[in-house]
Amino acid sequence: MTRNELIMHVIAGTLTWIQVADICGITARQMRRLKRRYEAHGYDGLVDGRGGTPRRTRIAVKTLEALCRLKRERYADFSVQHFWEQATEQHQLAVSYTWTLQALQAAGLAAKSAGRGQYRRKRERRPLVGMLLHLDASTHAWLANQPMWDLNVLLDDADGRILDARFVPQEGTASTFAALHAVLRRQGRFVELYTDRGSHFCHTSVAGAGPAAVQEGQVSRALRVLGIRHILARSPEARGRSERAFGTMQGRLPQELRVAGITDYAAANAYLGQHFVPDFNRRFTVTPAQAGSAFVPLVGVDLELLLSAQHERVVRNDSTVPFETLTLQLPQRPERPHYVRCPVLVHEFPQGTLGISYQGRLLARYGRDGHLLSTAAAGRSAGRRGPSAQRAGGHEAGRGAGRPTRRAPPAGGGGVPRRTLPAPPRPLPHGAAPPSPRSVRQRVEHGSPPPKGNGLR
Repeated sequence: MTRNELIMHVIAGTLTWIQVADICGITARQMRRLKRRYEAHGYDGLVDGRGGTPRRTRIAVKTLEALCRLKRERYADFSVQHFWEQATEQHQLAVSYTWTLQALQAAGLAAKSAGRGQYRRKRERRPLVGMLLHLDASTHAWLANQPMWDLNVLLDDADGRILDARFVPQEGTASTFAALHAVLRRQGRFVELYTDRGSHFCHTSVAGAGPAAVQEGQVSRALRVLGIRHILARSPEARGRSERAFGTMQGRLPQELRVAGITDYAAANAYLGQHFVPDFNRRFTVTPAQAGSAFVPLVGVDLELLLSAQHERVVRNDSTVPFETLTLQLPQRPERPHYVRCPVLVHEFPQGTLGISYQGRLLARYGRDGHLLSTAAAGRSAGRRGPSAQRAGGHEAGRGAGRPTRRAPPAGGGGVPRRTLPAPPRPLPHGAAPPSPRSVRQRVEHGSPPPKGNGLR
């Protein structure tokens, strides 16, 4: 420990001048001289002035004392960068970040960074926003006296901007679909998604081996339909960009929530969207290498049905659908009498509700206990008809309410002809013999009905 570090311990109040004299191995008289020189000239008072180098700008002892007191009493759990921002913006202390770091490290109020590990090559950022998105979650003690929840974050690789962030009890399929739905609805479809190897992202059939080549999970199915490439990281170091972002958030967000007086995760989610995420993006985003965006707007895609856990079922004879321990009763629909024996999909939506769909049409929505919440709108077949067809349908409805209409037979003989009575027989000439009766086969081939009373049945 250097002499400057010992002096900082004295200013921070952890050691006395006499204790520092014993540690340095000097007399109390010499320590009093050093104390007077330090109070008069700061750090420069402890340096031998015969070297001829110019002295640095002096920092007042009161500034040092205020800096150490704020760090120790109010901002003890803030990182050095975060504490320096608060000290300069909120408390108007005119000190630089480097000087603050060195002073806090010398006073023992900030830990020194550990040594570097093995060499790793930096991966360059994607040139355009929307090309690669990082999705990850971090379990941390975000709120005091509350269970540890996961902070689910989706950020862009090109500029480091947070696109979606929310607290969830446990990272999983529902939190993934909620984040994807928010980004796809606001920004549009992106190119690639970078995640870890969580069980909701991939399946590993052999222990110790890599994930299977073909994935059939819920998230993989949705990404495949959207045409988004899924990249699975092989190590935490491979996701260094998102890991560093989580390190920043763990050093800032819990402290800001504590200062704001937030004690529950519902209010914390509101604070994320209104304050923390905009401030984070303002401070830490970078300019992408190229202007423009790789996001593509989605048109004609029902994101609610697509981004949900889907389970195949068959409707029973009593119009019920079994799901886990529930029996979901299908209501009567106007577009068809029933859906008995029809293959349907049971959806688990991210917000916790259930739904049943048939051929891409939501039929009904249920609560998690199985009770019916609402019935989806009528079918879309009327919307696909042209204006003339719709007008014709309206005229038909106006002519008769529920009364069947009579259609004329099509021109061209394609319809069923009306049955007419046979023509009366012509009178025979005088002396002519009557014609011989035709056989049954001849009558059938010529299409004439058999005469009545001939004994054929």
